[in-house]
Amino acid sequence: MSARKLTCLSCAQVNRVPADRLGNHPKCGTCGADLMPAKAVEIDPATLARAARTDEVPLVVDFWAPWCGPCRTMAPEFSRAAQALEGRARLVKLNTEANPRAGTDYGIRSIPTLVAFAGGKERKRQSGAIPASAIVTWAGEV
Repeated sequence: MSARKLTCLSCAQVNRVPADRLGNHPKCGTCGADLMPAKAVEIDPATLARAARTDEVPLVVDFWAPWCGPCRTMAPEFSRAAQALEGRARLVKLNTEANPRAGTDYGIRSIPTLVAFAGGKERKRQSGAIPASAIVTWAGEV
């Protein structure tokens, strides 16, 4: 049984979770937060940087802004995709208006943009609003 590294989305502590327990709502050993939430979680750039380079489970990031119409349209779809991918991937959101440097650091040229990380590397990206079913399919290919 192999363990997977996961960065806590609340306190940024790195945890090891047995692969066969990823779907059982594992908790952070430091703060007790759910490590595999069934919802999209808003994170900050420091947590994203740590998770992107450390996590061994796919991490899908929605780079968005509150003023963006397509971002607002895709938000409920992204939430539905997070529920569908529970135990297989984590979906997070990063507000590029509140964190403009993050958009620059990750080369975000339009929003919404999804970026998938796994094993410390960017694996793929997709710009534009897409439905939950497409997000699930897209993330499942990471």
